[in-house]
Amino acid sequence: MEPSTDAVLIRRTLAEIAPVADKVTSYFYALVFTGHPEVRSMFPAAMDVQRDRLLKALLTAAEHIDDPAVLVPYLRRLGTGHRKYGTQPAHYPVVGEALIGALGRYAVETWGPEAEAAWVRTYTTISQIMIDAASEDERSSPAWWHAEVVSHDLRTSDIAVITVRPDQPYTFLAGQYTSVETPWWPRVWRHYSFASAPRADGLLSFHVKAVPAGWVSNALVRHARPGDVLRLGPPAGSMVVDHSTDNGMLCLGGGTGIAPIKALIEDVAEHGERRPVEVFFGARSDHGLYDKDTLLGLQRSHPWLSVRPVVGEGLAGQLPQAIGEHGPWNSYDAFISGPPGLIRSGVDALKRIGIPAERIRYDAVEELVGADA
Repeated sequence: MEPSTDAVLIRRTLAEIAPVADKVTSYFYALVFTGHPEVRSMFPAAMDVQRDRLLKALLTAAEHIDDPAVLVPYLRRLGTGHRKYGTQPAHYPVVGEALIGALGRYAVETWGPEAEAAWVRTYTTISQIMIDAASEDERSSPAWWHAEVVSHDLRTSDIAVITVRPDQPYTFLAGQYTSVETPWWPRVWRHYSFASAPRADGLLSFHVKAVPAGWVSNALVRHARPGDVLRLGPPAGSMVVDHSTDNGMLCLGGGTGIAPIKALIEDVAEHGERRPVEVFFGARSDHGLYDKDTLLGLQRSHPWLSVRPVVGEGLAGQLPQAIGEHGPWNSYDAFISGPPGLIRSGVDALKRIGIPAERIRYDAVEELVGADA
């Protein structure tokens, strides 16, 4: 399809501001906070991680204005997810004014009445989809859940398995993730995958690795204890099992990316399916195979499950290479979870060995909202 006139104008603006994105971001937030200082309290005290996220999300949405199949689900997730920040319909014009002001300041070559009108129309569409999604979600779900830590299992010096009890029923699918806020860093949220399928007791588990300068991850691994109360956002993610097919499942999990893979295995078992499930679990060292015993125990219980640990420094290359040494996989659905580099190399490798792109499932959380920390 030929791009719409608005899409052409928007992409010209995006191309122009790309080299000065940092300046655009700084000016955008300056406009928001100086014009409406009351909204500053909705953001973290330190903006070093958060600062890119809001504007990046808006620009990503604008770039896909001609592709509703991508745009609408993306915006609906943002709209419902932003409820946990306290976002109200009245906040959207504030952000829109700052967006137009920042673009007009830095897109000096492509900006004009036509470009501004295109951006106003686009932002109006974006904001209305988000507002409607939030309003619909409000009728059935809270903006966030309080969740008490009931166990904290330190598996290695920097990896913990944390189990929490939500204060209200929490409905999710195996393979999804949520956002977590700790009491030590208010308004700083990070994403973690559920490490099990939904449980009868309602408990939720996460695998958390403390990363350098990671505020939330270090707080969870080194400070969280039973009795502490976290906040959870709504579930998200599409890396889930299609129970309408009996295709085999090829699963790649790197590091704590094995958590949602473990949930997928439990989901298949609970549905009574006997489809082949092949799991490649990678880490840079044996130390990183912190959940190997659990996975091997599942393998002993389920004859349809095969687990292959892979160890090596170049994990993003070695894990996909290990897959290529087995197979064939052309009749399998693939699932990938782990660091961004592993996801990228894994997707490329899976396409090369014949798995169609539409049967490769992953949630590149870091690329959508910034790296977990």
